[in-house]
Amino acid sequence: MTQTAYRVPARHIEELRDRLRALDAKPPHEEQVLRRWLQARALASGRRRPEHFLPLALREALPALADELAALACLHSRHPAADGSERLLVALHDGRTVESVLLPRGGLCVSTQVGCAVACGFCMTGREGLTRQLGSAEIAAQLALARTLRPVKKVVFMGMGEPAHNLDNVLEAIDAMGTHGGIGHKDLVFSTVGDRRVFERLPQGRVKPALALSLHSLDARRRAELLPKAPAFEPAELLEQGLAYARATGYPLQVQWTLLEGVNDGEDELQALEARLARRYAILNMIPWNRVEPLPYRRPSEERVTAIFRRLNQRGVLTRMRQSAGQDVEAGCGQLRSRAQAVVVLRQGAQA
Repeated sequence: MTQTAYRVPARHIEELRDRLRALDAKPPHEEQVLRRWLQARALASGRRRPEHFLPLALREALPALADELAALACLHSRHPAADGSERLLVALHDGRTVESVLLPRGGLCVSTQVGCAVACGFCMTGREGLTRQLGSAEIAAQLALARTLRPVKKVVFMGMGEPAHNLDNVLEAIDAMGTHGGIGHKDLVFSTVGDRRVFERLPQGRVKPALALSLHSLDARRRAELLPKAPAFEPAELLEQGLAYARATGYPLQVQWTLLEGVNDGEDELQALEARLARRYAILNMIPWNRVEPLPYRRPSEERVTAIFRRLNQRGVLTRMRQSAGQDVEAGCGQLRSRAQAVVVLRQGAQA
């Protein structure tokens, strides 16, 4: 019987596997389809012709299957920046949008949720709350889409959403990227504000990603103000848990620190960083804040940023100064989506 096209794409990788099995696919056929999809190759490509390898039902369904996979993440708009990055506004099959970022040197930043429930005070995504979780196939589809635009050899889960709040789907996507997607395990970076489930689940997977902690402050009260809905976790304890995972995997812990003038760039924070991170198995990524209107924070001066960078490195804290990608196009995480939604509202108002 000839298979018809599926109206709704499979949002989860296991659901996609079920559909392949319904088309008489055996495990090697499933792996081949997933591998070609995540590496942005035509499903019917390769040295072996489909008629020599794939079952008839699956062969007949390949065009519809390719359309279904493409519908998981479609390019809505592209926003190249002078730093070599490129912000992508990605449309999902239900009309929702998320953001991905093509980074210099083959990197890709993906989203895991439509919106976010953590409500970080300095983030546009957090201001709009959580709309829904992304399925594992929708997360992985951002890699497949990005590879149609440029090569990708590293994926960081630092886009819209808190990965720990969508743990099952994120881990399933990581497994697929690390096995079928050809991404090295150390080049898959799971970012979190801190959740005890992360430290339970990450070591259990066959693909163990590197870990990044969105720390932003070592003062518990200040961190709670910046990340009001993050799980209760003493910053010092969170850091030690992350360092233990880093030692177990052999990948240095990445500590993310959005640098806010007059908030977390003071002497108390710098001394705490020196006490906790000097000569430890970690890299501190200092990220001067990317201006987001109408949020009240300020970006430190270049002189202050340089002084912090030099001091921490001189005192044994391996520090890298990172720039938030796409600043010249005002594309901080959540801003593209927010502007696109505003345009829709204006159009609807004009038509009313």
